[in-house]
Amino acid sequence: MAMFDDLKQGLAEVDAFLSGEHTGAKVTIPAQVDVKIIRKRLNMTQAKFASAFGFSLDTIKHWEAGRRNPEGPARALLTVISKNPKAVLSALHPEKPKHRKAS
Repeated sequence: MAMFDDLKQGLAEVDAFLSGEHTGAKVTIPAQVDVKIIRKRLNMTQAKFASAFGFSLDTIKHWEAGRRNPEGPARALLTVISKNPKAVLSALHPEKPKHRKAS
């Protein structure tokens, strides 16, 4: 019966979130992210990392040099890139449909 109660509570939280009440739904975005470590783990140059994930090259350079820090949305994206880069690349670079030759 505990599983049913968990599901019921989860549905109630989703309903509350969708109706504008933010009870039970929390997102934790790290206060700091190390862009250089994320990029190096992916074996990418600064230019390739910037191009692949939609950042400007100057932005990557500033973050890595410590002259600027990523804002909340960028930190969230960098966190997802760190955890699942393939998902981000797939979302940002969807495959183009293959054209079939007319018979």
